[in-house]
Amino acid sequence: MAQRLKKLYVQNIVPRLLEQFQYKNQLQAPRIDKIVINRGLGDASQNAKILDSSLKELTIIAGQKGIITRSKKAIAGFKLRQKMPVGVSVTLRGDRMYGFLDRLINLALPRIRDFQGISPKSFDGHGNYSLGLDEQLMFPEIDYDKIDQVRGMDISIITTSKTDQEGFALLKEFGMPFKTI
Repeated sequence: MAQRLKKLYVQNIVPRLLEQFQYKNQLQAPRIDKIVINRGLGDASQNAKILDSSLKELTIIAGQKGIITRSKKAIAGFKLRQKMPVGVSVTLRGDRMYGFLDRLINLALPRIRDFQGISPKSFDGHGNYSLGLDEQLMFPEIDYDKIDQVRGMDISIITTSKTDQEGFALLKEFGMPFKTI
């Protein structure tokens, strides 16, 4: 089943971007390459239950099983040994990526209390956008009674844009609710 945002991208967004940036070929138009959802868990190295519950929550939110990220080297100040679990991560591509982006824009972000829009300043200089969420309860898939602790996550939207202006225009066309400055 083709995702709604994928059809929107092919039929509406690509022609608008071709016109706006004067591209000669439609393959020059920026597109979303992948979405990475990351959750760092500093206290997971001492408690395996936290790691399992966080991995399950991320799997429910993303619709795809995540991986456990492990430390690369030992840091005594953080009581961290090499190859200890420090977080969970999911990389979404294709239809799952478009499905997650649709749920993020239309369901999750509007459910944030006192939501004014997301900052347009979180681009990295190459058209990629990152945002941090304080809690997982804004996703409708998460049941409030089944979570053990409120934890945030980082979401990175990686695009094929060369500049921040192209990335901003692409995400704005998808309906990302940016603040007006």
